[in-house]
Amino acid sequence: MDYRIEKDTMGEVHVPADAIYGAQTQRSIENFQIAQDINKMPKEIIRAFAYLKKAAALTNFDAGVLPKEKCDLIGQVCDEILEGKLDHAFPLVVWQTGSGTQSNMNVNEVVAYRGHVIQGGKLTDKEKFLHPNDDVNKSQSSNDTFPTAMHIAAYKMLLDVTIPGIEKLRDTLQAKSQEYMHVVKIGRTHFMDATPLTVGQEFSGYVSQLNHGLKAIKNTLAHLSELALGGTAVGTGINTPPDYAVNVAKHIANLTGLPFITAENKFEALAAHDAIVEAHGALKTVAVSLMKIANDIRMLSSGPRSGIGEIFIPDNEPGSSIMPGKVNPTQCEALTMIAAQVLGNDVAINIGGATGHFELNVFKPVMIYNFLHSARLIGDGCVSFNNKCAVGLAPIEENIKKHVDNSLMLVTALNTKIGYYKAAEIAQTAHKEGTTLKEMAVKLGYVTPEQFDEWVIPANMVGKI
Repeated sequence: MDYRIEKDTMGEVHVPADAIYGAQTQRSIENFQIAQDINKMPKEIIRAFAYLKKAAALTNFDAGVLPKEKCDLIGQVCDEILEGKLDHAFPLVVWQTGSGTQSNMNVNEVVAYRGHVIQGGKLTDKEKFLHPNDDVNKSQSSNDTFPTAMHIAAYKMLLDVTIPGIEKLRDTLQAKSQEYMHVVKIGRTHFMDATPLTVGQEFSGYVSQLNHGLKAIKNTLAHLSELALGGTAVGTGINTPPDYAVNVAKHIANLTGLPFITAENKFEALAAHDAIVEAHGALKTVAVSLMKIANDIRMLSSGPRSGIGEIFIPDNEPGSSIMPGKVNPTQCEALTMIAAQVLGNDVAINIGGATGHFELNVFKPVMIYNFLHSARLIGDGCVSFNNKCAVGLAPIEENIKKHVDNSLMLVTALNTKIGYYKAAEIAQTAHKEGTTLKEMAVKLGYVTPEQFDEWVIPANMVGKI
């Protein structure tokens, strides 16, 4: 491979001749050869760095510590990063220093070297127009840039992907709940027959779960909006111009169109990542809800002839390579696997968040990697489940009625008429002898046929609709 020689404070490094990064990026490539083909630093983090580097340049220019020509050039390269034009220049993996220093320097080098080329320079030039540390990283430290990128990326992912995906599924389930509010079905507790409710009432529980989950996620946005930038090395703000922290947050807010502010306490923002832990806790709660919803729907749709068979779900693809005509609840399965993955991600995030020592948490890359993974999985998973399953599901009313009519738990309606023990005797004896509730109730002499028909009406047992 053709290469050029770059230098950093540790000496010379061979860098691919056409790479628009320098020595520190190359060192990271060589030192962390861990899952390099599958665990790249998420592009959302790289985009977030572009926002903050541009904002830092603007703030430094405003403060009179960075020339306008350099400020404009940094901004131009950051715009190219945001457009995805330089994705190939960010090869580093998640598994690196826990502060994310190598990724911060990767961005610094790319901005500096690409800017130098835009100016008409060559990658082989020993002196470049922009310096990765002195210009691009001015007034910054990896210790405050990476957590800032974490918050920008997390906030945007929740807003752009996760929340809309959950809302889409919520809205469909809400519509289904209203549409089928008067379809009376048998309830089930402990996997056993219970008293009736309606399909709409059952689905309203799913809607409420997602509404609470959405509320929990949105409640975390305020903490995520706080940015660490300006804390530099340990939170004191060393090597920053006056009012830098406040002003750089304003620039980031303007560039992203999101309500970012400077963190109230920079020591918390660098040493702990409770905002990420909190927000992912909300994602975990949604994952638990999705697991319940998907499992309910796949069990209710089981069969089609030998299961519960109360709900029809769309047939999307063949379900077996050996059993002709078999169709499986694949969207339910995908969503439950997503939920399992999110729960696993939460463990890694909790361990990372709990292991911030002294003035710096050094689990930053793995925390944001798992966070963004969960946030995208939930958002995309909800859309897939909505479009390929929820939209097309419908109650199979013939089977629903059969199950209602055959249920022994309708006897609950007799509790207030003849008492719990007599009602229990009717149900237990009817089950033992294989008769209907009505037949046994009349046989035991506890009610007349007319009384049974008047008192045991499933539609009257579902409460207010």
